[in-house]
Amino acid sequence: MISSFAIGAIPKIVFGCGSIRELPTLAKPFGHRMVLVTGHASFVQSEAGRTLNQALHHEGFSVHRLSITGEPSPDQIDAIIANLQGQSFDLVVGVGGGSVLDAAKAISGLLIPGNSVMDHLEGVGPEWPYEGPAIPFIAVPTTAGTGSEATRNAVLTRHGPEGFKKSFRDDSLMARYAIIDPDLLASCPKALIAANGMDALTQLMEAYVSLKANPMTDALALSGIAAAARGLLPCFEGVASGRSDMAYAALLSGICLAQVGLGSVHGLAQPLGSFFPIPHGVVCGTLLAEATAVNLDVLSRQDPHHPVLQKYAGVGRILMNQADLEEKEALNGLIETLRALTHTLALPSLESLGVDRADFDRIVAHSRGSSMKTNPVYLEDADIRNILERCFA
Repeated sequence: MISSFAIGAIPKIVFGCGSIRELPTLAKPFGHRMVLVTGHASFVQSEAGRTLNQALHHEGFSVHRLSITGEPSPDQIDAIIANLQGQSFDLVVGVGGGSVLDAAKAISGLLIPGNSVMDHLEGVGPEWPYEGPAIPFIAVPTTAGTGSEATRNAVLTRHGPEGFKKSFRDDSLMARYAIIDPDLLASCPKALIAANGMDALTQLMEAYVSLKANPMTDALALSGIAAAARGLLPCFEGVASGRSDMAYAALLSGICLAQVGLGSVHGLAQPLGSFFPIPHGVVCGTLLAEATAVNLDVLSRQDPHHPVLQKYAGVGRILMNQADLEEKEALNGLIETLRALTHTLALPSLESLGVDRADFDRIVAHSRGSSMKTNPVYLEDADIRNILERCFA
């Protein structure tokens, strides 16, 4: 018998090479006054960026352009909203990586209300309910990692000793369209492909073993894991088919995380990305193998026949492309494969990222956010510290 579950809204999805050319047609029904949010230079200066600008001009769009560099902060979003007050817009379009899409999402939600995003961030400030209205948002990812095009939360970061990485979250922030064009990944540098690819794989794996997982998200997660298994290394090496696989995997990772949550890697990514200027995907790639190993150790000690061990074994069989492996072989192979990926993709140690062992207690203390609550097994502080220690040098 299938247990009860609920699935939230997802965007209308347009997937395919060259699909960014459909953006003007899809945007036109919302109106012609557009806020276009991009990264600082890469897309804007690309052939695809120049073609899009020409098409928008030809279709009569009035475009207000904004650029986002690095992870967006609450102060940055508030400044943008204050600067745009008194102007009227019909839609917001984000074309870029996860940070660009998160910023565009937050802007779409606050352009009309005009208040501070700090009013709504989870875990900081007053956490007032968001009453909107949001204006329509269209997401066009140019990286394959965060899956932000398919989530209802805008992740904002304040760096420093008192830093945080928190979400502005509401159903009305979901994109109306997610336009997934694998061709846009062609200009991504290898280091970005590595970090984003491991982020997508982490999200798929953590959603698959989440305490809130359900048969529908399991099917999507497994499809995404299979795509990542086929595509991550080819994408890293510049193979076009790998870009398509990873664009698909990242999309599914966003859908899955939005429905069922994540796990210990993302629980730790929150303080690591807040206290240190470490890109989110790098944190995920650095932690994934050892966080998975610790989960397996704790699960095996508590119950050697735990059903989540079977799910992890299934992931191992997919990543190794060996469907007939026994459970123990598949679990061992899963960890070996993830460690090999971490090495091949040159993901750095925590020590090389500026983390010190003296920081561990503070990191552990701030790791128990929403993601840790859906980890498949409860981790004691010593277990979480063990993950950090394994990834340190």
